[in-house]
Amino acid sequence: MDRLQLQRTLEGFLAEDIGTGDITTAVIFTGAETGEARFIAKEPFVAAGLETVAAQVFTTQNPAVTITDTAADGTRVKNGDILLVAKGPVADLLQAERVALNLAQRLSGIATLTADFVAAVAPLPVKIVDTRKTTPGLRTLEKYAVRAGGGHNHRFNLADGVLIKDNHIAACGSISAAVARARSLAPHTLKIEVEAESIDQVRECLACGVDIILLDNMNPAQLREAVAIAKGKALLEASGGVKLGNVRAIAESGVDLISIGALTHSAPAVDISMRLTPAS
Repeated sequence: MDRLQLQRTLEGFLAEDIGTGDITTAVIFTGAETGEARFIAKEPFVAAGLETVAAQVFTTQNPAVTITDTAADGTRVKNGDILLVAKGPVADLLQAERVALNLAQRLSGIATLTADFVAAVAPLPVKIVDTRKTTPGLRTLEKYAVRAGGGHNHRFNLADGVLIKDNHIAACGSISAAVARARSLAPHTLKIEVEAESIDQVRECLACGVDIILLDNMNPAQLREAVAIAKGKALLEASGGVKLGNVRAIAESGVDLISIGALTHSAPAVDISMRLTPAS
């Protein structure tokens, strides 16, 4: 992640949460008090965003806050593990608490779900990838969490590659027409991916010489047929309706990639608590 970009993002998150001032803290504390805050895991999960994001939330709030004992991204933690220790002014620890917790819980949830999918297809040579179905404003962080869980990133945004989908095809009239238009204007450095909803469309994609074919909502039998037809001439990406219960069967079809929107739009947040004690 770009640390400067992250800094600006976190400043905005803190400003949103603090508003015109933390009135509760202001009426209880003088500002001179110092303390130690510990993030504690309340369940087992794959950590993400503790050392890279939550820690920076605290130092963004006040650079004088010191951070130690952070759980490394991608590591599995147990119930009761200490994930992060922050020391500094009590007021700053309290004001950064919710933003830091929200992000750590969200990102660790994504990393944990991703790791479950990666484990479900191991050791097959297939990549689990995310989609653009992310929370607005959190895409960089959520895609980072996918990588922490052992997954891979698809396009970050619409500028990252040509992906011709059903509505592009409908508006152009055919896959061939859409690919021809794209190839005439797109830079040669960009790969061309096309969504196919049937085996006939897979054949049309191959005839056009596309780089990647997105096999949309195909069952394992159709996926196997597509793999047999393609014969390695294009990367094959399975997408649509992928769950932990069927991802293994999809992977066994021989596709190269499996994209899963649920990694970022449906991952449950993990349970982390913060315990603050006054400095001795």
